[in-house]
Amino acid sequence: MAAETGIGQRGSVERVDLEAAVARAGDGAFAVGADGRITLWNRAAERLLGYAAREVLGKPCCLVFAGRDDRGNRVCYDGCQVRALIGMGEGVQSFDMRTRTKNGRPVWLNVSTLALANGKPAGSVTLHLFRDVTATRELLGLVHEKLAAAASDGHPPPADVLTRREIDVLRLLAAGASTKAMADQLHVSLATVRNHVQNITGKLGVHSRLEAVAHAHRHRLL
Repeated sequence: MAAETGIGQRGSVERVDLEAAVARAGDGAFAVGADGRITLWNRAAERLLGYAAREVLGKPCCLVFAGRDDRGNRVCYDGCQVRALIGMGEGVQSFDMRTRTKNGRPVWLNVSTLALANGKPAGSVTLHLFRDVTATRELLGLVHEKLAAAASDGHPPPADVLTRREIDVLRLLAAGASTKAMADQLHVSLATVRNHVQNITGKLGVHSRLEAVAHAHRHRLL
C-alpha cells in the first residue's frame, strides 16, 4: 500500500511507501482503513503490545486496543470520535489511553493520528503512532495526589471555571461539531473557536478535545 504526500520545501509531491515508513518507525505504528480495520502493524507495535502482525491484521482496531481514558470511559469503539473527526476533515490532537498488552499488563499509550489520502475510492488510510507513557502517567498521578492533598478547600467547581461561551463551545464539542460548524453556529471566526477550545482544555487540565468532552460528562458540566 502506498500513499502520496507533499514533502520538501518546494512542495513537490513524492510517493512514499507507507509499509516501509511504518516499518522504520521507532514508535509503535499501525494503519487503519476506512472500515476501521488494521492494515499495517510494525515491529515496534509488536514489541510494545506483544501482538504479532498476523494476529491483528484485518481486525478492528477498537477490539485490539479497547482503550479507555483515566476515568474508565471508552476511547476505542466502532465509530469513535477519532474516526468522526477524521471523517469531517478535522485534525486529531494526540491523546493518552489505557490498554493492555497481549499478556494482560496494563499500559498507558500516547497516540498521534494522521489521515493519509490513498487515491482509492474506498477512502483514506489513517496512520497511528503510539508510545508507552506508563511511567510518566504514574509519576504525574503521584504529583497530582500530592497537590490535591496539599490544596486548601474552597475551590470553585469545574463548571464555574468556564465562561458561558466556553460552555456553549463545550456542548458543541460533545455533539461532535467541527470547528467550522461551531464557528457558523456561534457566528464567530474559526480562530475564535480554536481559542475557546484552547482555553477550555487549559482550564479543565486536559490535553485534547476528546478528553475535554469526557471531563465534561464526568463532572456533569453539560
